[in-house]
Formats: sequence, structure tokens, C-alpha cells
Amino acid sequence: MYPASFKQLQALVQVARHASVSRAAEAMHVTQPAVSLHLKLLEEAAGTPLTRKQGRNIQMTAAGELLVGYAERILRLWEEAGDEIAAFKGVTSGSLRIGAVMTAEHLLPPMLVRFTTGRPHVRIRLQVGSRPEVIGMLSRDEIDLAIMGTPPREFPTSASRFARHPMAFFAAPGHPLAGRSVGLAELADHNLLVRERGSGTRAAVEKLYLDAGAPLSFGSELSSNEAIKQMTAAGLGVGFLSVHACTLEVRNRLLAPLAVAGTPVSGDWHVMHKADHAIPTVAASFHEFIVEHGQAVIIEELERQRRPARRAAK
Repeated sequence: MYPASFKQLQALVQVARHASVSRAAEAMHVTQPAVSLHLKLLEEAAGTPLTRKQGRNIQMTAAGELLVGYAERILRLWEEAGDEIAAFKGVTSGSLRIGAVMTAEHLLPPMLVRFTTGRPHVRIRLQVGSRPEVIGMLSRDEIDLAIMGTPPREFPTSASRFARHPMAFFAAPGHPLAGRSVGLAELADHNLLVRERGSGTRAAVEKLYLDAGAPLSFGSELSSNEAIKQMTAAGLGVGFLSVHACTLEVRNRLLAPLAVAGTPVSGDWHVMHKADHAIPTVAASFHEFIVEHGQAVIIEELERQRRPARRAAK
């Protein structure tokens, strides 16, 4: 193969991502003929077709799929090279590619705001998903850092604890259990709402019942914290949720924490990257920042959000 240009590689990656020449052209801010020409030249260099028509969409051939993987790595390495040169000149820049489990999505924005203040050249690429999804993104090198409770066992990671993770039971303010002490066994009669298997909060509530020797009976299993919060606020059950994720709802009197023995349950938040993978300077800088300041930022943010509620209560 003779050398290909970065534009040709970008065109291939965008067409693979969007399954369309027109949408790839929009993403690259060029014309459709320009993208088609880039693909044609790249196919001539490869000596084999890289794409094929599938109805109104464009799919990659086996050779195209193979080349897309290399193209993504080449483009990412070139971007990292630019970031490292900027860091050599004393400028923190580049894309901070970070993934977080759904329960942590409320924690990151204030930390990212603090981190990027004074670092205008840093671009944030945040992806939120279930624990298996985030682990998959990290394993495929789609993100440089991951935020979750417990590091994965599927492959070695370098993980650092940066904050405590309190979890508790919540109900609507008018719920019969609100405002009084509640036993774990009582919750079984009130449609206990929990996350799916594999999530950190699900593992925590299961351990809570196991340690207490209480019978465990879940009412409903949901795949997102938002769904649990909405159903709980509507009075359809009792939710087991991250305290951090419910701050706004508690402040606005949509949810109320229940006084259940043994709660809140505390776990740890970890920031991690693949153990055998060198991360870009911008990711290393954020890793250092969150380990040093993460807990303080969370506490400050919780206090800030509680102040309006306290003034309203007076």
C-alpha cells in the first residue's frame, strides 16, 4: 500500500461511523464528492473494495472493517502526538476521553468544570453507560479513563480511589415509610426498586441484606437511575439509589431518604485506566486532579445544592 493521507483515513472512519457518505461529509465539513474521492483513493491504495452499498446505507467490507481499526488508531496517535507537543510547551490540551457508570454522571460535571477552568484547550468527550458498557469502552481503548465503583476483573487496571460513595433507600415524601425508622424486612412489602445485576448499587443492596440476614425480595429491576427516581417519586415503590444522584430531588422535595438501619451504605469511587496502557498527558492530569480534589469538590457541590433548601425551610 502506498501512503494514505489523514483526510482519507478520516473519511473512512466517518463513513464507517455514519454508514453514509453525506453524513460523513457533514461531520467533516466537506462536500460529498470530496469524501467519495478520499474513499476511491484509499481503495486504490488498498487494492480491494472497502465499502459496499446496503440499501440506502454504506457498509464496510471485511477489508474495510480491518482498515477502519488501524485508521482510528493512527488518527488517535496523531492527536495524542499533538497533545504531547503542547504539553512539552507547557500547555495542557487535547481530548479528555472519559467514561462513567450512570450513577457517577452527576458527580463529573462539577469536577470537569473545575479541571477545565484555566485549561481552555482541553476538550471533553464524556460517555455514560452501564458498568458492562463502560468496561467494554475501556477494554477497546475508546476511552482513556473510567469512573466506577469497583474496578473490573476482566483485565488489569490501575485504579485510584477518589471519593466515598453513599447509597440509601428513598421514597416519595408522602410515602407511608417516610419520616420513621424502617427495618429491611418491611421494604419487601413496598415494591423495592433496584438496578440490574452487575451494577454497583445492586451489589451493595444485596450485600446489605446478606450481612443483616434479612430476606431479600426485589419488586422491580430497572436499567437506569432516572427510571428508579421517577417511579419512586411517583409513589410506585422504594428506590435504592446513590445519595449523590438524588441531591436535586431531595432538595426539591420529590424524594425523601428513609431511615433504614445500616444505611447509608458507603462504597468507593475509583478512577482507572488500563494497566498496560500509557494514557495521554491530559488524562494523566485529570487523574491526578480527581484523586487530589474529587472528594472536596463533591462535598462543596452537595453543600451548595443544599443551601436553597435550608433557606426555604427557614
